[in-house]
Amino acid sequence: MYGIFMECWVALKLYFGNPLLAILLVASAIYIIVAEKDLKKKILLGILPIVILAGFLFPVTKMVYVAAFDESDTYYRVLWLVPMYVVIGYAVCKLVFSFERKMKQRIALVIALVVVALSGHLVYLNQYMSVAQNLYHIPQHVIEICDVIAPADGEDRVRAAFPSELVHFVRQYDTDILMPFGREMVVTQWDYYNPVYEVMEKPEIIDAEELLDATRQTSCRYIVLAKDRKINKNLTTLGLKLIKTIDNYYIYEDPQVSS
Repeated sequence: MYGIFMECWVALKLYFGNPLLAILLVASAIYIIVAEKDLKKKILLGILPIVILAGFLFPVTKMVYVAAFDESDTYYRVLWLVPMYVVIGYAVCKLVFSFERKMKQRIALVIALVVVALSGHLVYLNQYMSVAQNLYHIPQHVIEICDVIAPADGEDRVRAAFPSELVHFVRQYDTDILMPFGREMVVTQWDYYNPVYEVMEKPEIIDAEELLDATRQTSCRYIVLAKDRKINKNLTTLGLKLIKTIDNYYIYEDPQVSS
């Protein structure tokens, strides 16, 4: 039981990241419990978050979750039930407006804003942040690739094999382009099997004939490959057409599937 408790404790710390955020949440919930007169708000924004946090750390809760869903890696999602920023925001507003004099309200607001600022970080400095290239907020080369292979209005949807780094974006942009594998293969801990993924992503050097066999079995009309991806044969020698090159990607069409 102690081991399970420590697993829950580590998951809780990883979820919050900055411990000040967790302290701020608990302090806000306690303040709402003490100061709020509306019973429904007191339960929803004060009591319930504390109960969920306590229940999350209780080993039996995790045991029941794993037994019900047969999965322990997603246990942290229980914490999604806590309306964290609603609780903090409501508590701050209630505290500020509890003072009658405007000067005290301003001082309380400044202090609250400083505390909130110290509990996080500037997301725009994150290494994963980049300037949006278009209104879709996805890489521009993905849009251009999809526009090349997308079916015209009234035509049937097409199937195309994309490198794993593009599959997240393709589905967001055009649902008329189907793929033999998607996010379920990119998340490695799920450990699913897909013949196209096995040939296209796992080996250091792609076997062109095996790739073509897998894509034809899954009715892929197009194959998109990065220029720097190693392959033992040029796909054009196996009958495919190189219809366009966009940025760092080749777009091949398989006449046997398109016919």
